[in-house]
Amino acid sequence: MKRNFIPMLSWIGALVIALFLSSCGTSTASDRGNPATNAGSVAPTSVTDLDPYWYQGKAEVSSYELSQARYRDEHPGDAVLVFVAEDFLTDDQVKNEYYMSDATTKVLKANMMRKFTTGIYDYSIMTSVFSPANTQNWPHSLKVSMSAQDWCGQNFVQLNRGASDYRLTQFSYFEREGDVIESVDGDAWLEDEIWTRLRMDPYSLPTGDVDILPSLATLRLLHMENTPLSATASLTDYEGDEFEGADLKVYSIDYDTNSRVLSIVFEAAAPYKIAGWTENSRGGLRTIARKKAEVLTPYWSQNSLRDSTMRNFLKL
Repeated sequence: MKRNFIPMLSWIGALVIALFLSSCGTSTASDRGNPATNAGSVAPTSVTDLDPYWYQGKAEVSSYELSQARYRDEHPGDAVLVFVAEDFLTDDQVKNEYYMSDATTKVLKANMMRKFTTGIYDYSIMTSVFSPANTQNWPHSLKVSMSAQDWCGQNFVQLNRGASDYRLTQFSYFEREGDVIESVDGDAWLEDEIWTRLRMDPYSLPTGDVDILPSLATLRLLHMENTPLSATASLTDYEGDEFEGADLKVYSIDYDTNSRVLSIVFEAAAPYKIAGWTENSRGGLRTIARKKAEVLTPYWSQNSLRDSTMRNFLKL
């Protein structure tokens, strides 16, 4: 009995500690500071790093007024972008919460939420992207996931980086999109990773002719094959008047085959904050999102009723 008692106590203690530390935030940054600079984390090995802006133990939360092209109309809604630095396990490809493995790297995580109505029913779409700061060892994102819900049903798609390609897992209520596991070209860029790479260093993004996999949300909304498309990418000064900000740039992806153009407008200086974006789609419809408000905050610790006033500040 004595031989089993001590290991059992150790196991219970570890479980209690794990449950105590678990959080959706930056490795309980409100208690321990940013995990990437925490003394208990694995020492970084990257030759590139994120801007100091991302190492404050907080996330950047921005809200946007959204007009979303869908079906035959442009529907009003809201979008929220959340960017935060995290430590990420490169083998399991999940957040590093307990620091028991050396297989870890720093990533910039982006969560994009879009909510809009189409007539009587509504849509909710969320995309998560995990892009390493060490772009020399990991030139592309390690993981992207997307879920979409509307009154018809649900879709879930996930990309996991392998040695030379991505493993795509897809679940959908549509018969022909069903349950799918397939490979995606690992040399192609991901439209979803453009958002995080832009925040790290927009001048490292590809320009000219490029093969790119459209966003997972676009692939499912338009019921497209999970195949990279040829496109032309550009990075120029922003010369329009639809977005506010000083010294704005615009990164655009013009797809050659489906008349779709995505343009992301952002500030030219680090940390390259996003003022908004447009998307010209089939049938002449246009999506546009303009920033309403922004806050740098440890949102994962702001989950009480009194914290709901923050939504007023974000104009949600």
